[in-house]
Amino acid sequence: MVDSTPEDTPDALIRQARAGGEPAFGRLLSRYANYLTLLARVEVGRRLQGKLDPADLVQDTFLEAHRHFPAFRGTTEPEFAAWLRQILAGVLANTVRRYFGTKARDPRLEHDLRAGVEQSSCMLVGQFASPGTSPSEVASRREQAVLFADALGGLPDDYREVLILRHFEALTFAAVADRMGRSVDSVEKLWMRAVARLRQVVGGG
Repeated sequence: MVDSTPEDTPDALIRQARAGGEPAFGRLLSRYANYLTLLARVEVGRRLQGKLDPADLVQDTFLEAHRHFPAFRGTTEPEFAAWLRQILAGVLANTVRRYFGTKARDPRLEHDLRAGVEQSSCMLVGQFASPGTSPSEVASRREQAVLFADALGGLPDDYREVLILRHFEALTFAAVADRMGRSVDSVEKLWMRAVARLRQVVGGG
């Protein structure tokens, strides 16, 4: 395994992108593809039962980020990730309005989507953090949600699906079984294997 060079860290890429480096900005955004896809997937699943492609929402988020990057004032990865979450929430709000044929802005919807995206990001660390992790430690590691999303994105499809449905959409095992077309017993066993595998990947095992 090759470690990232200092020039390829998120903070360094932010500096390079601010200096006008288009390739650096592209590499920076690519680091958040799995992360934003997961956050979009959860909100689409909650509100539209998966009737939209999260990848399209992420692409729109990247386009908005490129358009508005000159206005970004942060310098660190947590600040950049928070900025991307805010953009994603706006894209989600616009998409939901179009889906339901609503033209007027809905501040409550936008607020709920921002809160939902933030909650899902926190859950990425909180659901699988080591027992005894304090809230302050979780807060200080918010950017680790990006690493968890990458680990989740690398799992087999059925592992990833059962974890998203169970932990992020908060479905019962019976509801997960219905969604996945499996028996409850097989879903429970699949979930246990998926949790063990994710913890192994995150722990470097």
